[in-house]
Amino acid sequence: MSDLRHALLPSRGVLSLTGPDVVHFLNNLVTSDVEHLDVGQAGFAALLSPQGKILFDFLVLRTADGFLIDVARSAAADLAKRLSFYRLRAKVEIADLGESHAVAVCWGGPEADGPAPLALDGAVSARDPRLDALGLRIIAPSAGMLEALSAAGSTLASEADWTAHRIALGVPQSGEDFALGDAFPHDVDMDQLAGVSFAKGCYVGQEIVARMEHRGTARKRMIQVTGSAPLPAAGTAVMAGEQQLGTLGSSTGNQGLALLRLDKVKAALDNGADLSCGDISLTATLPAFARFGWPQGPVPEG
Repeated sequence: MSDLRHALLPSRGVLSLTGPDVVHFLNNLVTSDVEHLDVGQAGFAALLSPQGKILFDFLVLRTADGFLIDVARSAAADLAKRLSFYRLRAKVEIADLGESHAVAVCWGGPEADGPAPLALDGAVSARDPRLDALGLRIIAPSAGMLEALSAAGSTLASEADWTAHRIALGVPQSGEDFALGDAFPHDVDMDQLAGVSFAKGCYVGQEIVARMEHRGTARKRMIQVTGSAPLPAAGTAVMAGEQQLGTLGSSTGNQGLALLRLDKVKAALDNGADLSCGDISLTATLPAFARFGWPQGPVPEG
């Protein structure tokens, strides 16, 4: 029996970007290189403030006509508005497809290495660029999508199942693990998850992000935590004694993600201090995909 799973993601919205200037337009704005995506490929990107903070993060699926943007439904209208602000004279059409299209995900089985097995006209899919284990992202017309997922020869899962899978892999999500407008790409591991290009030209906020990369000044990181009991609500402080190390993000049962100062976590562990979140004991581990390690040397002030 296949362990392939499909899940509809009602929390996600869809924007369409088309027009003669669309590739140049989007590539000059976002953190990753979308110019070199082939039709049927996806990228992971963010639109930043001039100060380098994440205003929006999203997946970008390349189509024959342009791009489909897979973004949090709660942020879709604001993203469309921000893109329209930057459009100026560029020949780009921006449309919100949230009422007509839906997002699904497919993961967990050998079939996830190939095309999405959906018998639904207009369905497009691409491998999630962040991690292979995240499987496929699927965008399709809402009408008939649930029926197509149910008939796909896999287990029909829930968005909560998908969230548990994402957390188990250590992959953060805006709105659940961090607030938009409040984090740098390095803080939430975008540089580790194919979300930032350090080779392409300028984009909004690029100078700050490049400086953090080349100087190695990223102190906060999103890492995995395991509690001795089910974890409390997102936003709860993670402590070592009386010192706050950061805050808890999303969780499912005992497993969660947390945005923490790695140097302070390392110092606490070296000193034998116990980590906690509320009244719950924690252990902290780096995600398997992380190319960063625990910091060396003394804890910087601040």
